[in-house]
Amino acid sequence: MKALIAWPVLIVVVLTDLVTKLVAVSQLPPNGSPEPVIGNAVRFALVYNPGAAFGLYLGSASRWIFMALTAGALVILWRLYQQTSAADRVRALAIALVAAGAVGNLIDRIRSELGVVDFIDVGYGIHRWPTFNVADMAVSSGAFLLAWVLWGEEQPASGQGPVPAANDPADAS
Repeated sequence: MKALIAWPVLIVVVLTDLVTKLVAVSQLPPNGSPEPVIGNAVRFALVYNPGAAFGLYLGSASRWIFMALTAGALVILWRLYQQTSAADRVRALAIALVAAGAVGNLIDRIRSELGVVDFIDVGYGIHRWPTFNVADMAVSSGAFLLAWVLWGEEQPASGQGPVPAANDPADAS
């Protein structure tokens, strides 16, 4: 059951990310000039991010460092996927979203020294969120969902919180 969720989501998100980036590169001005979509609130502006989220940049080796980190993250996600029960569709969805976003941005890093193609610009006036793409949305939403799922797995089944041990000195009267 998990494969019926994870694999289609991964494929659709990666393809959507690739297609939207190709359209952005072919249709938007290369100088990063914003094109209004919904007034000033949502704009498209072509930028290349050689670093990571929020402009984290580690110098000239950033491309290679982030490719290696992504490969490591994909290995961890694969292991999480393998450990996911067949019936756990939400966890499979979360893993697929994070993996798809990671793959989408990894493809950009491999294809170009310029960095990851970002083009979605949201905000109000001069208060803007860092420009992002479909892969970034998948990673963010998947990571939030995965954290929620994993946190839920850590909670005791009763929902009452941790049960003190029988020999817990705090229970002594």
